[in-house]
Amino acid sequence: MIRTYQPSDEPQWLSTRLLAYFDTNYYDDVKRVKTVLAPPSIELVDTSATEVVGLLDVEIDAETATVDTIAIRPDHSRSGVGRGLLAEALRRLPRSVKYLDAWTREDQAANNWYRAMGFVEHYRYLHVYRSDEAGDPRDGFETPAHLSAPIIAMMHAPIEQESELRARYERVYVCRQYVLELPALV
Repeated sequence: MIRTYQPSDEPQWLSTRLLAYFDTNYYDDVKRVKTVLAPPSIELVDTSATEVVGLLDVEIDAETATVDTIAIRPDHSRSGVGRGLLAEALRRLPRSVKYLDAWTREDQAANNWYRAMGFVEHYRYLHVYRSDEAGDPRDGFETPAHLSAPIIAMMHAPIEQESELRARYERVYVCRQYVLELPALV
């Protein structure tokens, strides 16, 4: 059953997101509280029996809406939960919204899903991580007085630097913007 998110859903929202992201390029994008979206927004959950098995949050800004979070519990993947959540979100979008966009990295399943839902890749850039754990170089990083060099850093870079950055850093991801052009409603 797809319904509007309620504050009492937060623990299951968090666990669903964590489990869904665990085996993806977003594995370390852990949240301890649900993101608060400014109105207008759409916040949906799909419940099976008494648990949240999927969620979709959409921010709305004039003619564009953006998927803030979509997550499906792994034991419910490929069961139509994501498709159902997207259909309900599209039904609830104001008529003024002309585009729904979404951002994702290199996970093949996510990219395939967006394309299957009718989204078209519009833009790409890089997410680059510098990490002591990965043995990445520290040169080029400035540190304010009395602080150590960064242990981890996440940066954005132009797609044109992909080869150079992949040679230097262990974690480099292509971040893609997908756009779904919405039909004009009369």
